[in-house]
Amino acid sequence: MTAQTNSDLSARLEELESRVRTLEDTEAIRNLKARYAELCDDNYNPEGIAALFVEDAVWESGSLGRFEGREAIRDFFRGASKIFTFAIHYSLNSQIEVTGDTARARWYLFMPCTVSDGGRAMWRAGIDDEEYVRVNGQWMFKNKKSTGVFSTPFDSGWAKDRFA
Repeated sequence: MTAQTNSDLSARLEELESRVRTLEDTEAIRNLKARYAELCDDNYNPEGIAALFVEDAVWESGSLGRFEGREAIRDFFRGASKIFTFAIHYSLNSQIEVTGDTARARWYLFMPCTVSDGGRAMWRAGIDDEEYVRVNGQWMFKNKKSTGVFSTPFDSGWAKDRFA
C-alpha cells in the first residue's frame, strides 16, 4: 500500500467511526426520551425524572411553569400526579441533531390524560424542543421546553375546543 492509500483508508475509517457514533448517540437520545415518558407515565416519578436532568437544567411547559435546576424539577414532579392522575406520553416525529457532546431535538407530543380538576379525560398535544449534553458518557437533558398545540376535553375534541 502506498502512503496515499493508507491516508485515504484512515480518513474513511474516521468518517465511518464518526457516522456510527452519531447513530449510536441519536439512539441513546431516543432511549433517554422514552425513559422520560415511561417515568412520567409512572405517576410522574420525581426521583427518576430528576435523575435524567443535569444539575443546572431547565424544564418549561407553558402554564405548568418554568423550573430551573434539578431540585426544582424534582419538586415540580412531586406534585405532577396531582395535576394529571393518568397520562400516556407519545413522543413522535423526532428530529435529532448531534454535535459532539451536545445535541438538540424537536419532538411532537401526543398525550391522552386525565386531569385532576373534575377527573376530566383530555387530549393534549405539544411540541418539545430539547437540548442534551453528554456527561460521563451518558446523555442527559439540559433544557426541555414544551409548547402546547392543543388541550381539549376528550368528548368535545380539538376541532370544537382547541384550548379548554
